[in-house]
Amino acid sequence: MPERLPNVASSDYSDNPNRIREWAQARRSCARPMRENHQGFPSSCPPARGGGHRPWVIIGRLVTLFGQRLAATAVALGVIAIAAVNVLADALPDSTWVALKPLPHQARAALFALAVDPSNNQSLVAGNTDGSLLRSTNGGASWTTAHAGKATLTTVAYSPFTSGLVLAGTRGSGALVSRDGGASWSSAPGLEGRTVRAFAFALTLVAAGTDHGVYVSPDGTAWTQSGLSNSSINALAAEAIHAPVRLIAGSDSTASSGTLPLYQSIDGGATWTSFTPPISGTIAVKITAGPLPPTGNVRPLVVGTNTGLFASTDNGVTFNSLSGGALLPATDYTQVSFITDHYDRFYAASDGGGSRSGGLWRSNDAGQSFVSLQPPEASVTALAVSNDEQPVLYVATFHPSTHTPSLWVYHDTGGPPQGPPTTESPVASGSRTTHPGSDSIISQILGAPELPYVGLGIGALAIVMTAVVAHLRGRYR
Repeated sequence: MPERLPNVASSDYSDNPNRIREWAQARRSCARPMRENHQGFPSSCPPARGGGHRPWVIIGRLVTLFGQRLAATAVALGVIAIAAVNVLADALPDSTWVALKPLPHQARAALFALAVDPSNNQSLVAGNTDGSLLRSTNGGASWTTAHAGKATLTTVAYSPFTSGLVLAGTRGSGALVSRDGGASWSSAPGLEGRTVRAFAFALTLVAAGTDHGVYVSPDGTAWTQSGLSNSSINALAAEAIHAPVRLIAGSDSTASSGTLPLYQSIDGGATWTSFTPPISGTIAVKITAGPLPPTGNVRPLVVGTNTGLFASTDNGVTFNSLSGGALLPATDYTQVSFITDHYDRFYAASDGGGSRSGGLWRSNDAGQSFVSLQPPEASVTALAVSNDEQPVLYVATFHPSTHTPSLWVYHDTGGPPQGPPTTESPVASGSRTTHPGSDSIISQILGAPELPYVGLGIGALAIVMTAVVAHLRGRYR
């Protein structure tokens, strides 16, 4: 039956054809006959029988405006993004080695410069062999070039006391400084032409070990020579971080002396004295000072040489050997890192010095005993430990026979170490034997570490599609 036109004067009708079409369309969309005003046009759409509205009408009114739907979608996506960041570290399997993508442009050379932000265990900085500094904000899943240089990077370190301060040392081209967590870099004045191998941080002082002694800076920006200009410094640590700052530096032994020289300064590098503790080795490779113990005011000092690992609890007056015998192999120790504020818990790593004696170990009792974390490759060339009670370890290894560098991540929860997945992966450093047909596709998908992120992505897509559908229904209602 034709639609009855409203009871209006012919002049009104002829002057308002658009209003009549709108009235007819609105009337057809109502569940019951519409109420008309004194001019015959609809004033409101009466509720359906039973007092309810059609479901899509209710939904449409809840998100009437497109801006509201867009805002709701943005809020939902923001919540999902925050959840993704929080779940990233938790997605790492406990005490299991997981391969990361190789560092871009690393070529066939070992990686020595690697550090993790003490305030964010997903933020990393690494330096490759072509002189570029790369940054990752997602735990090494992807990397972006933050600085393109030409000199090989030898070391990189975050300040534990100044947020955002990162320093990187080069071979023959001084140092680079970043004040925004590694996003941008600039040259450090005063270190031009130097080979910078180590950094040490105190509350009011930063020190650098170079091929011509020790340099100091109040904030890591401008540097001055502080002493030992005739010595090539390989290792450096701040044993007392409050003024007067106590620094310990290590060098190579000369052919005539045959003893390993160490140097100490009790006035922030203004003056230096040498001492030769009875420890073996001809090269001081690594020196690390740990947190203060609950009693006393002397930090533990751990020294790695090219033949062993040694510890002191009296400012270097005496040392105990931690390697040899049944404790650790007698090899070079290139990495030492303490766990958060625990004076008696630390990691020690070795590249093996070209042998198969390298590895990574953890001690929970100040070096009285060690547990091997069994890295996938024995030669560990770089170690970055997050500032967590159960740390995330980022480890660089090197396969000497194939000259293949690799990157790994390990969430140390204290359990027995588990090896990397046995299935071949594009982020793995080498080929691994697979057994076709042993696992179904569904089981491989359900067991993949990326599964939580796939689920979050599907959830986000569902929210977006719901908003689009609601918007389209609102337009044509």
